[in-house]
Amino acid sequence: MNFSKKLISWYLENKRSMPWRTTTDPYRIWLSEIILQQTRVAQGLPYYLAFTEAFPTVFDLADADEEKVLKLWQGLGYYSRARNLHTTAKHVAYELEGVFPDSYKGLLTLKGVGDYTASAIASICYNEVVPVVDGNVYRVLARYLAIDTPINTTQGVKEFKMAAQQLIDTEEPATYNQAIMEFGALQCKPQSPYCIVCPLNDSCEALQKGTVTSLPVKLKKLKIKKRYFHYLIFIVNDTTTLIRKRTEKGIWQNLYEFPLLESTKEMDGAAIEADTVFKEMIAGQSYELLPFQKGTTVHKLSHQHLYTQFYIVKINAMPTLIANQEAVAISEVAQYPVPILLGKYMDQFF
Repeated sequence: MNFSKKLISWYLENKRSMPWRTTTDPYRIWLSEIILQQTRVAQGLPYYLAFTEAFPTVFDLADADEEKVLKLWQGLGYYSRARNLHTTAKHVAYELEGVFPDSYKGLLTLKGVGDYTASAIASICYNEVVPVVDGNVYRVLARYLAIDTPINTTQGVKEFKMAAQQLIDTEEPATYNQAIMEFGALQCKPQSPYCIVCPLNDSCEALQKGTVTSLPVKLKKLKIKKRYFHYLIFIVNDTTTLIRKRTEKGIWQNLYEFPLLESTKEMDGAAIEADTVFKEMIAGQSYELLPFQKGTTVHKLSHQHLYTQFYIVKINAMPTLIANQEAVAISEVAQYPVPILLGKYMDQFF
């Protein structure tokens, strides 16, 4: 039995039950693949169920307000995925009359759809013989073939794609693609893979060479940037707070946040009170500044670490509004889409 047939046989015995595995509807497959990008299945499943309930068809998603889409996405991170999701839904619904492209090349024209996602949809929905290559697949192929080319290089991407193309099961591309991804997630895990009971252990080159734990190879990332955020949670007359919409380009574009003071280092209460923006907002009013918590919260993103502090500002009259700020009732603030960094604290603030 060859590589692909062994994987498929393993998959049919060990696969997890997932709602997107019971359909070939391109809308639902596309939705699941976008949600599961850079997201574990256990985390992504509730979001998939929430989205399919709120938006049963691509037309429902296209007609939704962006804020509703972002609110439903809250907690998944990488919010550009949600914005691209909404844009693509509009394109498919309004310009393609609700019909997704039915080929790998056609799917690549959709915003937010890259090689992996296009391959997954094309094979699962249309049985096209195109291999998927995601993190799990990189790991399986690197170990099985003992490939030590770094996976995050141009040469590595080409080499692994070629290897995947050679190994795919041309008779059952849909099942094969799902099998190799599931195999990487459950069997050929990053840490402590089950090599002893692996159906491929008799032909795995890395196992024979003793290099399983060192593969796949990935070049070290660039230096992580440190940023210091100081959020001001205004409590105006115990009824109102202030938020602002982030309209600038970035991972949190079109999400809401509290007034923010960003600096090159951590700021204590005295530094907050001396800040020019803070003084402009207060405009000479009396107020009470209280740290919401002791210490700093570190929110780690792939390319930067956010060192975050929260301050409560109790004040009796409305402060000066600046830079896209707006006043909202405290009872309504939870309805706005916010970054997960703030979402974790919303219930504690009010």
